[in-house]
Amino acid sequence: MTEGTTSAAAEGGDTLTRLEQEGEIAADYLEGLLDIADLDGDIDMDVEADRAAVSIISDSARELQKLVGRDGEVLEALQELTRLAVHRETGDRSRLMLDIAGFRAKKRTELAELGAKAANDVKTSGQPVKLDPMTPFERKVVHDAIAAAGLRSESEGEEPQRFVVVLPA
Repeated sequence: MTEGTTSAAAEGGDTLTRLEQEGEIAADYLEGLLDIADLDGDIDMDVEADRAAVSIISDSARELQKLVGRDGEVLEALQELTRLAVHRETGDRSRLMLDIAGFRAKKRTELAELGAKAANDVKTSGQPVKLDPMTPFERKVVHDAIAAAGLRSESEGEEPQRFVVVLPA
């Protein structure tokens, strides 16, 4: 192995270690939150697409719905609080993703289908399609689905009314 390859491999290992550390800090923070709220849940940690991913799962997903809230609003707030807890410990900005009771996983599937349908509509009509406003997470999933369908997309507007426009090829 050359020196550059060794350095790149070490850097990749450092990134993985850093993301695993973020996941552990987040898990500790969330376990404390579950204790305070007197909710049962297991914490699952992973690294996905160069970011720590933490999930709270439970046999009683209904009980965890309190932590998801309407349209994931509470989940978004908890994700930001968890990122702040990680930042406080590490000094680095975190891109950690939090999922509770499979809400984001289900939402990701729905959004991928929406993106694929919008791409199909644009291919058929040849006209751009504007989608409803979405969160950054939702827009990312839709952009990925549109790219997978072979089309381009852009985000337009200002938060919280930012939306995706699917463009013809």
